[in-house]
Amino acid sequence: MKSDFDAIMKSRNLDAIVVFGNAEHNPPMYYLTGGGHVSHATVIKKRGEDAAYFHNDMERDEAAKSGLKLIPYSKYDYEALLKKANGDLLLASALRNQLMFEEVGVTKGRVGVYGNYDLSAIFGQLTHLQKLLPEIEFVGEPREDSIFMRAMETKDANEVTRVRKMGKVTTQVVGKVRDYLTACDVNDDEVLLKEDGSPLTVGDVHSKIRLWVSEHGAELPSGFIFAIGRDAGVPHSAGNPTDLMKLGQTIVFDIYPAEAGGGYYYDFTRTWTLGYATPEAQELFDQVKDIYDRLMDNFDLNTPFKHYHQMTCEYFESKGHQTPLNTKAPVEGYVHSLGHGVGLNIHERPFSGFTTGDDQRLTPGVIITSEPGLYYPEKGMGFRIEDTLWVNPEGTVEKLAEFPYDFVLPMKKWKKTVISER
Repeated sequence: MKSDFDAIMKSRNLDAIVVFGNAEHNPPMYYLTGGGHVSHATVIKKRGEDAAYFHNDMERDEAAKSGLKLIPYSKYDYEALLKKANGDLLLASALRNQLMFEEVGVTKGRVGVYGNYDLSAIFGQLTHLQKLLPEIEFVGEPREDSIFMRAMETKDANEVTRVRKMGKVTTQVVGKVRDYLTACDVNDDEVLLKEDGSPLTVGDVHSKIRLWVSEHGAELPSGFIFAIGRDAGVPHSAGNPTDLMKLGQTIVFDIYPAEAGGGYYYDFTRTWTLGYATPEAQELFDQVKDIYDRLMDNFDLNTPFKHYHQMTCEYFESKGHQTPLNTKAPVEGYVHSLGHGVGLNIHERPFSGFTTGDDQRLTPGVIITSEPGLYYPEKGMGFRIEDTLWVNPEGTVEKLAEFPYDFVLPMKKWKKTVISER
């Protein structure tokens, strides 16, 4: 949580941090400032002190919403700095950064560097700034284990409320997609039809999803997955827009909208088949649902998350599927890890893969996904069930949004024709 930030900085031996970039769609900056329409900003935080927020004058009202100490870039004479730098834009920016660092008392020590911004520009500025402030050591961290990922790993009550609200938006949109699909007419080739009688495509459904998410005031900054048939068997295939929506084919619908402006995410997947399921598809879906239910019954407080990935692999291998437990980089069967944390990033701590440490546990305050799946692209099918879960202060694992797990969705205007053999 944010209250842990200084302690985490101390544990990493960081004297200060600097964050570059926009306040929106930039998780480290959003975490410190609360978002808002502020572009090309810089935040410098000295350990044990409040952060200073450097911004353009035009965005002063947006920046003020952060509650941080505000310092406009106009305080520094950029024209004079550019002249001093003989027109070198990167050096001029570094000279301004030098003044900013000196103003907040950061002139030596270890300084962590974070944010989402143009890598070339930041690299160039820091190269110059290192020479201007030689007693500072600029430090990079692995994204998966940065101080921000550590702080974000557990959520406070307000963060949980915001993720829960996104869960409600998500399930409302998924319900609209389900109702739209099941109300479609179907032609003799078992292809769904639009209102004008033309074939319904995956791209048409994608457009509906984007519209409905937007109407609910949310965004899809990381995209989404709505894939049918073979593409459903490739876990991160978004879906081929020209594919026809047909009965009897598996559909993987993985949707992860966020609050507008790059806020908190929700992550959710259901697998459907319209009208009917083949016996093989039904069997594989039932296996995914079985392990999903077993996991829900077995999640235990303070257990390393990867323990449940191991449990999932062992279950699927007992059913004859390849998994990462005994197959290096499988492309069919169970091919990914069980889940991950969710927050301002769609993927954050705790992670569940075999390479993660035992410190990534189901501790109170974490929000995770559980998403077992099976994938057989050459058979034209894939399956995944996913919910976002919160380990509450009592240590109970709680689903943040409810939605049915129906696999076969009955079509309202179609009945399967059965031809008996004589």
